[in-house]
Amino acid sequence: MGCSATIALLPGDGVGPEVMVEARRILDAVGERFGHAFRTVDLLIGGAAIDEYGMALRPEDAAVAGAADAALLGAVGGPRWDNPASKVRPEQGLLALRKALGLYANLRPVTVFPALEDTSPIKQDIVRGVDILVVRELTGGLYFGRPSRQWRERRGRAAVDTLVYREHEVARVARLAFELASGRRRKVASVDKANVLSTSRLWRSVVTEVLHDFPDVELEHVLVDAMAMHLVRGPRRFDVIVTENMFGDILTDEASTLAGSIGLLPSSSVGAPRADGTERRFGLYEPIHGSAPDIAGQGRANPIGIILSLAMLLRTSLGLEAEAAAVEGAVVAAIEDGVRTADIAGSSPARSTSEVGQAIAERIDASP
Repeated sequence: MGCSATIALLPGDGVGPEVMVEARRILDAVGERFGHAFRTVDLLIGGAAIDEYGMALRPEDAAVAGAADAALLGAVGGPRWDNPASKVRPEQGLLALRKALGLYANLRPVTVFPALEDTSPIKQDIVRGVDILVVRELTGGLYFGRPSRQWRERRGRAAVDTLVYREHEVARVARLAFELASGRRRKVASVDKANVLSTSRLWRSVVTEVLHDFPDVELEHVLVDAMAMHLVRGPRRFDVIVTENMFGDILTDEASTLAGSIGLLPSSSVGAPRADGTERRFGLYEPIHGSAPDIAGQGRANPIGIILSLAMLLRTSLGLEAEAAAVEGAVVAAIEDGVRTADIAGSSPARSTSEVGQAIAERIDASP
């Protein structure tokens, strides 16, 4: 029996609308191959919403997204709205959506495709076999702390940002990381700056306490500066990495170089499991590459990040494991056949965004 699900689509800004076209193409292909009826609803977010409504996300649109089974986002931001002094910025839409939907953890898998080992700027013998899942806390830390302001004093300008973490915020994201590790290689690296920051000392204490419920999982604590080095010197030793908001934001962009291009990597932002007794969670899924305004409208954007984000959506929010695996297999097949955008082309001819999306759609196979 086919699945009937509603998915909120938020193309956003820059290359977001371009890659969203390819995500739709893949979704249609999955529906056709597997006999599912997917309903989509289009919503504005980021700069596009500012231009239309004067705000980065309307509350009613956040409510529509929350009523769907899952949401897929393209990207937000761009130079048109890039004024630090502005009271309304595209990124506010993404932060507001995460808060409204209770999305407290961002999951970013970092996998190196064998066919792309030679495209990574890191040596092949270092990136070969890398399979990391970064779990980043999303609702606390510097990005949400108050006060956060600038002012002028006698000797010049000054500013303050406040870093706050509470026990429950750390505990729930740590528990999720341990649960995910239990289904992988049962290793968690918790990243902090406990030698300097009080919030990191709390983080380390709470993570250690949560570990008691997961006796089969191995935990190590790693300082954030050391982790920045380990990711480019010996990334294969890591399985699941859990860390706070800002550290995770920075480290996952660094980790994207392992795969060969930031355009390849998906992500999901999730909250608590649904109340229906399943392990399914509502999620907001998006590629990590951002709006890339320098290549917007040129057909050069890599759609693989959003396509793999869609695969995560199918698996995590809809429980469609075979369909997710089919999408991932089609991505691998297209890459191995040399159908690649310029960022990962290597010696192959560079293909356009739509050519890569079409090639992946054609390779989706519903057979076991």
